[in-house]
Amino acid sequence: MAGTSSDLRVGAVVKLNGELMKVVKYEHVTPGKGPAHHQCKLRNLKTGKMYENRFRTGETVEFIRVENRNYQYLYRDGDSLFFMNLDDYNQIPVQADIIGDDKDYMKENQDVQLSFVGDEVIAVELPSAVNLRVLHTEPGLKGDTATNVLKPATVETGAVIQVPLFINENEMIRVDTTNGNYIERVKE
Repeated sequence: MAGTSSDLRVGAVVKLNGELMKVVKYEHVTPGKGPAHHQCKLRNLKTGKMYENRFRTGETVEFIRVENRNYQYLYRDGDSLFFMNLDDYNQIPVQADIIGDDKDYMKENQDVQLSFVGDEVIAVELPSAVNLRVLHTEPGLKGDTATNVLKPATVETGAVIQVPLFINENEMIRVDTTNGNYIERVKE
């Protein structure tokens, strides 16, 4: 579906240089000298790499129709992760390389959104934050809470996250899925 650069918005998926890209940041720039243009920060949906691109005003852009559907993550088997459609209970496998680093924050029975182009899964959208249990971390020293010193902690999905010194094993923490940062301790 063709459009112009004026139709660009955050969240739109476009085809650029043969690759599917999602617009992460969009800005219409009108410099004091020269023509106006559209400055975009794009994320390659296959590799996850970030790119910056400048579109001229009125430039033709190929938009891709993406359909988001609700699924539930079930389990992992080798390089495939299995998801169940919440409407008809059909299960589908998705290759781990499509999901990228987001698989480090997925636990069984978690609701996610799968993005489809036709019948092909191109991306998995996680909630902005997930609650994960700390399986292993070094104990913090008493009184070591005044500074912002962090230590590594292994969570139930196998990911290693930097947490404050006061976090102990078997505690639940909230993790930001966009950057993998610790947000807060969760009371159970």
